[in-house]
Amino acid sequence: MALLSCRHLDLGYEGQAILKDLSFEVNTGDYLCIVGENGSGKSTLMKTILGLTPPLGGRVETGEGLRQNQIGYLPQQTLVQRDFPASVREIVLSGCQGRLGLRPFYRRSDRERAARAMEEMDILSLADSCYRDLSGGQQQRVLLARALCATEKLILLDEPVSGLDPRVTAEMYELIRRINRESGITVIMISHDITAALKYASHILHIGTSVFFGTAAQYRESAAGRFLTDTKGEAR
Repeated sequence: MALLSCRHLDLGYEGQAILKDLSFEVNTGDYLCIVGENGSGKSTLMKTILGLTPPLGGRVETGEGLRQNQIGYLPQQTLVQRDFPASVREIVLSGCQGRLGLRPFYRRSDRERAARAMEEMDILSLADSCYRDLSGGQQQRVLLARALCATEKLILLDEPVSGLDPRVTAEMYELIRRINRESGITVIMISHDITAALKYASHILHIGTSVFFGTAAQYRESAAGRFLTDTKGEAR
């Protein structure tokens, strides 16, 4: 069984559908990039997968013992969130909340998990720093470490490089690729960067006026892919 299956989904708000009859599967180890026009339903799809927004029709199924509280999530940041007055350690550790159950306090194993995630994101030295004092790239590493604390199987990223400079963007992409390839965590990422999607992703889901789902190589040869890329596979 696939790790995640979306079957005949209708997505939208207040009964008004923006995307209908969407079906695709994500297997363990996949790196899926979701691309498409603004307003096509990319963030709505991600929130539906997370159980935050109910589908208007169809269903989302998980396999291999995956539960929704075991999915790591890095949402788009708001200005208020960037100014959050908490330590890096506190924010990363909060990713373990789904593991608490009825326990009111974190265990030693939770704290050790948070430390490993910070080390993996190379921010362990910032553990006692205030989140709002960090650079944009450092903040994204903190949120990625937090998402890692929540999961060993699947991580969802909503435009994780938005607003970052080119050098930091490249570093983030490499961190995400390492999480996927070395840690074996399945990645689903919303992106406007077609060039990066074709470089890093194993699969592409394009939603909008047309829908495509397949491998990155297949997308490159599709009508939607050819429209958005030149003969070198670079975004226009």
